[in-house]
Amino acid sequence: MTIDHTTLSSSLFIAFVIVTLGVVFWASRQNKQATDFYNGGGGFSGFQNGLAIAGDYMSAASFLGIAGTIALFGYDGFLYSIGFLVAWLVALLLIAEPLRNSGRFTMGDVLAFRMKQRPVRTAAAASTVVVSVFYLLAQMVGAGALVALLLGFTDSTAKNWVIVGVGVLMIIYVTVGGMRGTTYVQIIKAFLLMTGAALMTIMVLWQFNFNISELLGSAQAASGNPDFLQPGQKFGKDIIDAATGQIDQFASLMSKLDLISLALALVLGTAGLPHILIRFYTVPTSKAARKSVNWAIGNIGAFYLMTIALGFGAAALVGADAILAKDKAGNVAAPMLAEHLGGGAGSVGGAVMLAIIGAIAFATILAVVAGLTLASSSSLAHDLYANVIKKGTATPEQEVRVARIAAFIIGGFSIALAILAQGLNVAFLVALAFAIAASANLPAVLMSLFWKEFNTRGAVWAIYGGLIAAVGLLAFSPVVSGGATSLIPSDTGIIFNWFPLSNPGLISIPFGFFMGWLGTKTSNEKNYAKYAELEVRSLTGADIGKAVSH
Repeated sequence: MTIDHTTLSSSLFIAFVIVTLGVVFWASRQNKQATDFYNGGGGFSGFQNGLAIAGDYMSAASFLGIAGTIALFGYDGFLYSIGFLVAWLVALLLIAEPLRNSGRFTMGDVLAFRMKQRPVRTAAAASTVVVSVFYLLAQMVGAGALVALLLGFTDSTAKNWVIVGVGVLMIIYVTVGGMRGTTYVQIIKAFLLMTGAALMTIMVLWQFNFNISELLGSAQAASGNPDFLQPGQKFGKDIIDAATGQIDQFASLMSKLDLISLALALVLGTAGLPHILIRFYTVPTSKAARKSVNWAIGNIGAFYLMTIALGFGAAALVGADAILAKDKAGNVAAPMLAEHLGGGAGSVGGAVMLAIIGAIAFATILAVVAGLTLASSSSLAHDLYANVIKKGTATPEQEVRVARIAAFIIGGFSIALAILAQGLNVAFLVALAFAIAASANLPAVLMSLFWKEFNTRGAVWAIYGGLIAAVGLLAFSPVVSGGATSLIPSDTGIIFNWFPLSNPGLISIPFGFFMGWLGTKTSNEKNYAKYAELEVRSLTGADIGKAVSH
């Protein structure tokens, strides 16, 4: 018996959307005051928030991009899994508790506590929006590739409409449910994703008698590359000059530096992601904040271990050629693996598995884009509108109204950019967002929490310096022009990739820290008393309600 998975996939998509919309509207009725839009009332338990953090963090890059990169490039793809997981140690040890104790709603609350409000909050809002938009691109590009596969779309216009639909849904989630509704959607999504990944992992291992060595050997054999399980297939590899047949020393050096740059971005970026930072404000105590991260690390660690089976399983059972035929960036490896595990294309089991895993991946995308949109719209409303434009005179109701308007604007802008970026791997796009976050946000947050001399100029220079360096270098990198898969392909003849690295983190992250130091040292502003107060708050959580009311 054969079955077309399109109807089943569509039904599951619609069912998930209806259920989550119901949850969002229910959650909106639980909001007792306007500020619940930002932090959901701050009453989530460590376990709930840990699941929500995991749901926010295990994005389309994790499920679609990493599996695709491992399937196409073997060992090197696992770098993303390691980097994304190790990054949580930085967040746990340096950021989670002090940030939760020192702020209320946004990253800007912490930065502005002992500095001049307007310049610091403006910079924080700008950085938050840029990082969020880059991350949004990854999720929405993944959505286009996924739904096109599931519903059998082949033309680009259909993919574009899918991206528009995802954008509309994320705007509804944020504007209606706020943080409370978004959190519940993320908890549901985390449960579904862990369940789906575990099911696929067990099914893959069953195919190879639960022998991981056999799985890896089959993946290597299917790839046709004897070095498939060796590092250097994608990152840090030696580049051969086509004209001479010899190793191009400069290009090979740049490839290795690009690997270091990517690793830095992955490990340091998490602690600067705005949509992750604001999650620490949704719990009532610093102890709950620590528990949140512990639960998140447990779930995220288990998931990333499973990406080994998903990626190598796709390489062994589906094959790189079949994956590339469907999507040149490899973003559909996991759904195609699910179809194979269920019995193959045209079978009932294949259609069921593809529809279920596709719906879970779709849930993944929707939950993450909602969190990102909430983070950026909250920053625009709370930091820029309430504290810069209105100078602290805006009512909570006015703030939330502006946040909802901002969600529409950011959603529309992200939709337009995602339509242009459909040829890029989603894990790679997320790595760019990590690099920008580590360059602009992390230096400012760390220096604000731990350096008593840090001041307004230092904060502003750190944010803008890291932001401009990361985005500027990215604009002149092979990501934008000069390559076959660039945003502006090389066959157009438009080439301006004078910066040789695809990830700017190696240069832009140290530059962000340097600009923070330079700005601080060239300013006479000092406020040791405020730093002492911030230090007490960050360590104890004392008078948290007054953290930004000076």
